[in-house]
Amino acid sequence: MSQVLGVVIEHDQEGFKPVSLEVISAARKLADQVSGKVVVFYLCQADEQVELFIQYGADEVRLLQHPDLNTYIHENYGFALTRELEKSSVDYLFLPATNNGKELSALLSAQLGVGVATDCISLSVWGEGDVEAVRPVSAGKALSTVRFKGKKPYILTLRPNVFREADSPISRPGEVFKEDIQLPELSRQAQQLVKKVGSQLDITEARIVVSGGLGMQGPENFKLLEELAEVLGGAVGASRPVVDNGWREYSNQVGQTGRTVSPDLYIACGISGSVQHLAGMSSSRCIVAINTDPNAPIFSVADYGIVGDVLKVVPALTREFKKVLVS
Repeated sequence: MSQVLGVVIEHDQEGFKPVSLEVISAARKLADQVSGKVVVFYLCQADEQVELFIQYGADEVRLLQHPDLNTYIHENYGFALTRELEKSSVDYLFLPATNNGKELSALLSAQLGVGVATDCISLSVWGEGDVEAVRPVSAGKALSTVRFKGKKPYILTLRPNVFREADSPISRPGEVFKEDIQLPELSRQAQQLVKKVGSQLDITEARIVVSGGLGMQGPENFKLLEELAEVLGGAVGASRPVVDNGWREYSNQVGQTGRTVSPDLYIACGISGSVQHLAGMSSSRCIVAINTDPNAPIFSVADYGIVGDVLKVVPALTREFKKVLVS
């Protein structure tokens, strides 16, 4: 049976986020197996260049336009998408497993009365064209296979950096539909209450994460990690004790009670490697650990280990990377 797979694009003031292309690619791969169709929903303030969405696999792009949609507010996005999905025959709806994606998926699940699976790391087809997902549970110690039944659309959020495709986008046919939508008056009030969001890269989306623990010895020393992350084009993370001490914001926290990350490169600086922290970063493709204690648990999962003073090692790494990466 042919399935309609929807994808919600995530964006900020600078445009759509690359993680959305990963989600489109994942949906395209499934659609090809079931002779299905990929429909992209892009909530934006005005006409946008959407050719890239089609190149990555969308058969149809629906632009839902309103000035208040330039900034993500879950009330506005939930209102617009709920009404769009109520009149569309979408079987599965995919979103990135970012903060916004997780919040929006929960809202849509509640408003539509449908099932949701979050933080999925694998997708496959079973039966007569149905989709099943695999997601970590118990802090990553086990995997759960999820199948859906009941009212549609079924909602899934996909972990960033897991569904990246090596293939380049290709020229392919696709349709674009534009619709000026109406939002409730309350949306204006919500717009004024939105807190200012920094320009720092979200650690869940970053392909390189430089994280610090109590071994950094103080909040002022995180400047060293920021400098290294800037050279590498990455983001700065932190362990829970660092956040508990007020050295970094909670949005930086990696671990069981923080963010789960899957970057290409994870550099753990002065982090001992508690079970809770490992649960949030062990799926990284390459792990580099820097610690003065050669018996620190972090070394048990590291691909490369450096035993030494992080306050001396990190500046040395920054200098060497600058020689190679900065002209």
